Amino acid sequence: MADPNTHEDVPLGWPGQLWLEGRTLVHLQQEQERPSHMPRGPAKRTGVGFLNPAMAPARTRSVLLLADALEHGWLVKPGRPIRALDALCATGVRIRRWRNEIPSDLQHRLRITGNDLDEFALSWAKTSHHCHPPKRDVVHEPEDDRHGQPSDAVFTNGLHFQRLDARMAMVDAAYQWVDLDPFGSPIQFLDAALQSLSRTGVLEVTATDTAALTGSSPSSQARRYQAKGLVDEYAHDDAVRLLLGTVATTAARLDKVVTPLLALFDGHHVRISLLVKTSKSEATKIRDSIGWRVRCEDVPYRFVHHPAPDQLKAASGPMWIGPMWHHGIASRMTEERALDLCHPTEDEIQSHRTQGLQWSDEDTNHSARELRRSVRYIADAAELMSREHLLLNLDTLPRLAKVGGAPKMEKLLSALVEAGYAAARYPDLEPMLVTDAPFESVIEVVRMCHASTD
Repeated sequence: MADPNTHEDVPLGWPGQLWLEGRTLVHLQQEQERPSHMPRGPAKRTGVGFLNPAMAPARTRSVLLLADALEHGWLVKPGRPIRALDALCATGVRIRRWRNEIPSDLQHRLRITGNDLDEFALSWAKTSHHCHPPKRDVVHEPEDDRHGQPSDAVFTNGLHFQRLDARMAMVDAAYQWVDLDPFGSPIQFLDAALQSLSRTGVLEVTATDTAALTGSSPSSQARRYQAKGLVDEYAHDDAVRLLLGTVATTAARLDKVVTPLLALFDGHHVRISLLVKTSKSEATKIRDSIGWRVRCEDVPYRFVHHPAPDQLKAASGPMWIGPMWHHGIASRMTEERALDLCHPTEDEIQSHRTQGLQWSDEDTNHSARELRRSVRYIADAAELMSREHLLLNLDTLPRLAKVGGAPKMEKLLSALVEAGYAAARYPDLEPMLVTDAPFESVIEVVRMCHASTD
């Protein structure tokens, strides 16, 4: 651990208390309660510089996704660098995890910038990075900015910090990777984020205004997203598709087209990851992927481009109605991969303990479970989520099939596969499944499963 007294910006209240997220040591303010390992919703804010532990799974997935781009070459040519920006980095946990947990042989290709306007939060980020630098220092060659002028970015132990309004930070340079994680709605930042990307780039967006996205707050939904929602078993999926559709249409106005890589409703927030490319011709086709979800009498729902007047009452939208994930990329987001990249070794834990971390064997076990949970069911559902599918809530099936109770999820999935269909559990707090079986076939299988238990 470096001596914080040699760092000129030691923040008020430092060092607080130590916490371990993934393999990265994090300093929490003393007044923040020690996080639980399995948070499910928004924690109580304690002021600026607050770390929300419920966002840890999203940060884990961002580590896996950025590592995948470097390893598999789907963003830039093999060997080329990726310039990544966390536009609202707060205390810098995400960018420090990128630097600490992505494999060391890929680190030289990352140019990571953390930006925040809050001076106090940024001082915690800088001091944390100074006191706990990555094991392998990364030296970057000088680069030009987007205007062809020599960049004044200074990378210390592989990270560059700056204090700007997020919109100014995003339009100030060109990036291949932009992370946008505001408190509340991301609407005000979308144009700048999309304009900051190179001709091909990745945009990751978080939205915590779930009341607006799900339709629980109709006025906010109409004002921010020009949409209408229904609060039912599809509200979470609607929220994800609404945010996807909003970003996609915003991108199209800028002659850009989006391809969803991964999109999830996770507890109290929506998180989407998109590959964005500049293409006027493809952007023109955006209308093919925008539509409405209409609840029906014969099937739970149908996607339509334009609902008829008599369908509007039972419709939600407009929203994204195209594929939600990228098959190849999402299929590599396995529990084993998450543990391999993000779970600390016993030697690392012992080293952290010498620096003051209070960490028990039970903490280690809980941490491993949290890492598994962050990607659970994703790889299994990847193929179906990348094409046309039917999403169903297990708890609604007894009513729809007119039987006494729902079968166990595993039994139903197995029965659907045995019947010749693809089926998988969908990652949501609710018991959701995704399948390519026609709805009538699902109902037959549910009745068959119920009969076999009588």
